[in-house]
Amino acid sequence: MSNKMDFIRINNFIDGEWVEETGVDYVPLFNPSNGEQIGEVPLSKPETSIQAVQSAHAAYDAWRNITVNQRVSYLYKIRQAMIDKEEDLAFAIAVDQAKHISEARGEVQRVVQIIETACSIPTLIQGESLDHIAANINGRVVKAPLGVFCGVAPFNFPALVFGWFIPFAIGAGNTFVFKPSTQSPYFMQKMGEIFNEIELPKGVINIIHGNRTVVQPWYDDQRVSGICLVGSTPTAKKMAEGCGRGGKRSMLLGGAKNFLVVMEDVQWDVFIENYLNSCYGSAGQRCLAGSLVAVVPQIHDELIERIAEASKTVQFGSALDPEIYMGPVISANAKQKIEKYIDIGVQEGARLILDGRNPQMPDDIKNGYYVGPTIFADVTPEMTIYKEEIFGPVVCVVKINHMDDVLDLIRQQEFGNGACLFTQNLYYTEKFINQADVGMIGVNVGIPAPHPYLPFGGIKDSHLGTNKVQGKDGIDFFTQNKIATIRFAPPIGSIDYGDESQKAEQRSEQQPGVRSCVAT
Repeated sequence: MSNKMDFIRINNFIDGEWVEETGVDYVPLFNPSNGEQIGEVPLSKPETSIQAVQSAHAAYDAWRNITVNQRVSYLYKIRQAMIDKEEDLAFAIAVDQAKHISEARGEVQRVVQIIETACSIPTLIQGESLDHIAANINGRVVKAPLGVFCGVAPFNFPALVFGWFIPFAIGAGNTFVFKPSTQSPYFMQKMGEIFNEIELPKGVINIIHGNRTVVQPWYDDQRVSGICLVGSTPTAKKMAEGCGRGGKRSMLLGGAKNFLVVMEDVQWDVFIENYLNSCYGSAGQRCLAGSLVAVVPQIHDELIERIAEASKTVQFGSALDPEIYMGPVISANAKQKIEKYIDIGVQEGARLILDGRNPQMPDDIKNGYYVGPTIFADVTPEMTIYKEEIFGPVVCVVKINHMDDVLDLIRQQEFGNGACLFTQNLYYTEKFINQADVGMIGVNVGIPAPHPYLPFGGIKDSHLGTNKVQGKDGIDFFTQNKIATIRFAPPIGSIDYGDESQKAEQRSEQQPGVRSCVAT
């Protein structure tokens, strides 16, 4: 796989065509590994967003009315194309999002697994029925699509968020308008090429680029049935307000501050392996990254010594270098923000065990956006680095007396995304699962991400809206229940073979003055 590439000019993908935006500003697209500009991205006009919704709306009736197996056949084609082009897609993620190439491959593979789950839609969207509610009356529940959905992705998982939203939406019969992050749009440019290669009907999936102004028309557009987001909690709250005013469904995943809880009976090899992946994988830029390590006094000092030594071995550099473990953060602004948090931690009295600010890098990548593994000890709940989401490879160690302490700390958080427990004790395990006030729990794993056939999402300020992503939650969000009440009777003049009790029930319902008690 060559690191050389042509200048990338990102375009919108509307109605199956690549549309170059004119008369708007373009923002530079950088390779975070070396700081070089590799392309540019349009800040599209709201009118372009409206055009994309119109395309999706125009495609909806035809798309929803093809058979479910035809819709799923396109999902199989997308899946196979992603498998065939795995290296190309992983490169697209690594070059502009700066996820290490091995993790980028893993992200593509996870999306393939999600699509495989969505290929079960013929089973997942089966309705329900109840026969003989009354004489010759049956009831039926049908799971039906709603129309056009719109979604916004963050920079850190350009492929995964596509997988969370679009396969379930279109498999259920809806159409979609998707806005990637302007910092990592290259993956979706590649996916647009795949949509045309498999001859996906025009308008079923549309891709637009820009800032928050392209989202604004969605709230008041009656053709839009729902809006999805993975982003920060402040952004999720603003979108929840807009969706509420416009009567839209919303699936909005926000910020996080996740605990790794370490008990006295921890298996150290299991913990250290998972600690490194949780805290430094994707340079700490994921919603399930471990950022708070809570540890009991018996092993507090040993834990700090062990994680410091392990963290010093973490090699970081270009996301395309197969020999390194961790790539850069997404941008120069992100690097500055993370380093400012480290400054604040020192100022507020936390003990800096390992400092990742301004690492010395080789000349060919010295302009990249690198922050090394960073560890604070003696962190307390009043400190800024404890409370706020840093979104980088910064770890805060908190001493607790026992499990009840950390359960209280988790309960007091505004976030409720994930938490992981490291123990061999079944009592600790069951108590933690029952009482930890988060949406996703891990035991002896560092990242409690559910597999694609189970729902993914937090609680409290980590999740706003009606449903989580993936699994049956994904199906429920992208469908509506339609209920049919069906009265049937034999044709006039035909022989009625109904039993005597049924005939008596029919006669009682037909007596004058007897009315059905139906709420209106």
